[in-house]
Amino acid sequence: MRPPPSDFREQEVEQAAWASRKQTADVGGLDLAYVEIAGSDPPLLLVHGFTDTSRSFSLLAPHLAGRRLVMPDLRGHGGSQAGEGCGVADFADDMAGLIRRLRLDRPIVVGHSLGGMVAMQLASRHPELIGGLVLLATSLRPGMTPDHPLVAGIAALRDPISPTDPFYDWWHQCGPGVPRAFLAELAKDASAMPAARWRAVLEEIRRTDLAATVRAVRVRALIMAGASDPLFDQAHQQALAAALTGSRLVWARDCGHNPHWEDPAFVAAIIETLGG
Repeated sequence: MRPPPSDFREQEVEQAAWASRKQTADVGGLDLAYVEIAGSDPPLLLVHGFTDTSRSFSLLAPHLAGRRLVMPDLRGHGGSQAGEGCGVADFADDMAGLIRRLRLDRPIVVGHSLGGMVAMQLASRHPELIGGLVLLATSLRPGMTPDHPLVAGIAALRDPISPTDPFYDWWHQCGPGVPRAFLAELAKDASAMPAARWRAVLEEIRRTDLAATVRAVRVRALIMAGASDPLFDQAHQQALAAALTGSRLVWARDCGHNPHWEDPAFVAAIIETLGG
């Protein structure tokens, strides 16, 4: 696997080429796009957050050299078809179908934000399919009042969404070391989603409550979060750790909601501690 690109131009080329690396799998009649990198088992299934795509893990992947990585676009995101439902259970069943379709042998599922909720639902509904969980900057009960910045910001979006909309300054906020080329392409990916889909998925997220769901989770679980996460703060992480018996909580001290963008080397090292 190539080392992380080091200069701006190389990052631009790397990010522009990401979409061309996608393959497609028919999962229950739905075409799901994914990027796969060959390597050793057990594989890692990396599930991105709300409005992101598999690109969300493009900065992390070089730090997981030698591991087999499968990075899908959730339904309705990126290159994947939308289907009819957009709830956490719909996404989880898609991931179960992809695991079966690609014959992944009990992958460790790494889920960021919405992807973490999907990972927990997957572990509850299909425990035989997975070997472990890494829950990155996620929550059992997202909640969010109508005046929450995310809810208010998405309510104000209108089609066609511009990749330079000021909303992205808040939504994709992170440290200065995150490549601008990466953030620009991520905004383009998100802007391709209709505003109505943003709102529909957000409503599903807001009413998600996984407190009962996680009681059925028996696989090894690692929880990782940014100490300065403006979306799911320390109370969310402590509630998650208390609900997942035997889990371990690790803080990315200088990160916000996207530690795998801000400090991918640290995140990769912690993921590897979960082992095979």
